[in-house]
Amino acid sequence: MAAVASRGPAGLSPRSTIQGRPRITSTTGNPCARCGRKIPRVAVTWPEGRLCNICYYNAVHTRGVCPECLQDRLLPGPASAGGGPICATCAEIPHDFHCDSCDTEAGHHRGRLCARCALRADLHQVLGGEPEHPALRGLVDALCASERPESILVWKRSPKVQTLLRGLGDGTIPISHEGLDAVPGKPTEHIRALLQHHGLLPYRDAYLHRFEEWIAVKLEGLPAEVRQPVQHFATWHHLRNIRAKSEAGANTRGPVHSAKQEITETVKFLTWLHQTHHRTAATCTQQDADEWLAGGPTTRTMIRNFFQLAKKSRLNTGVTVAHRTPRSSPSLSQEQRLAWIRELLTGTSESLPYRVAGMLLLLYAQPLVKVVTLTTEAIAESPHGMRIQLGRHPVDVPEPFANMIRQHRDARPNLRTAAGTDSPWMFPSILAGRHLHPNTVMDRLRALGVNLLGARNSALGELVLQCPPSLVADALGYSHHVAFLHAEKSAEPWARYAARHAGDQR
Repeated sequence: MAAVASRGPAGLSPRSTIQGRPRITSTTGNPCARCGRKIPRVAVTWPEGRLCNICYYNAVHTRGVCPECLQDRLLPGPASAGGGPICATCAEIPHDFHCDSCDTEAGHHRGRLCARCALRADLHQVLGGEPEHPALRGLVDALCASERPESILVWKRSPKVQTLLRGLGDGTIPISHEGLDAVPGKPTEHIRALLQHHGLLPYRDAYLHRFEEWIAVKLEGLPAEVRQPVQHFATWHHLRNIRAKSEAGANTRGPVHSAKQEITETVKFLTWLHQTHHRTAATCTQQDADEWLAGGPTTRTMIRNFFQLAKKSRLNTGVTVAHRTPRSSPSLSQEQRLAWIRELLTGTSESLPYRVAGMLLLLYAQPLVKVVTLTTEAIAESPHGMRIQLGRHPVDVPEPFANMIRQHRDARPNLRTAAGTDSPWMFPSILAGRHLHPNTVMDRLRALGVNLLGARNSALGELVLQCPPSLVADALGYSHHVAFLHAEKSAEPWARYAARHAGDQR
């Protein structure tokens, strides 16, 4: 019987993981001397023959020790009989690759200038000359130090980038957070992140700053009966707490998101109360609150914290909103979970960084908001294998997942920009010094077909059946309360089975 091809997990929606443009081939013309493809356009002709653009680019971007003359230099030549590519001299390539400006041996980007020197010249031109401001000098140095300056040369062609750089150069845009705030956009945030990453601009919590602006916009146009209690709730409760978290170095993305939801629901409730019953937060009754909660979605229970604060401040002591407990929680069967683990380990339905993130969710029940904040220091190698720090103490990483992590760690994306290769994050962002936004990973895994909450619940439920819940909580960074709740839920099916089995035997 013919073998049946294994299919992916239910709901799998793979995406193309092929990077870069497809190689252009031709049915006519001479083949490239290195890759053998027939090429419509020749990049260069060297002693070995004609080279296509891709092979030429790779040749003039390869450095190392020449196996023939043992000198450390550019290695544009073909591979030697006993090793890797050789230098231009040993390959008898009749071309001097030294840059006229910095004398570095590299591929020429413009005339006889290397890409870094061409980039520096272009930046000086758009900035109105070599900058005097220390922050701008540092910015130019950071951009030119990029591992792939060709990408920066393409980036700076954008009219928005040109306008921003000219404004910074002539002083019409001050080199400060306030100055950059006046010209919002992706190029601005990229420049801001670079300046902060390289210590050229003081750090500012982006989530906190946007939350402060959001509050001001949210309160605009509200009647005083609604605006005043909401403003007190937003500033004295949420904003104060989030500022304290920010000063302590904690990530404020989650707290800001929750605060926005609570403030939004409070505005909706107080607006309804004012328009429907002509009452305020101070005169609201329990019946009003119950009517509101019963007439809409469960998100309405997010007014609970507002009324808790109202009790403390003596604004309203007569209304109580109970804590909402979800009636059910999604989960995957163990068969579904194992199918997704198999797909992420061996499949090609998603690129490596997102497969690693998904495995951390499926194996260790790690929330993706926590996964994106993992650093390379959390990974430890020893003769006994790999361990990863997710909670109070490190846990073992089994093969072949350990090898996946190594491959990802050693070839993390978004490190060839001006941010440099020293990013501590396992999942670095395109913005210097930052990690990927959790929504980026969530969206990719959801699009793939993974039920994120179901995967986390199933992973945690399986783990607390195998080990004491308190040990699982400490190892994975959960509270003991949450771990024991999942242990109780995971044990329920077995308890029902035992009860039925005992009844059948009577």
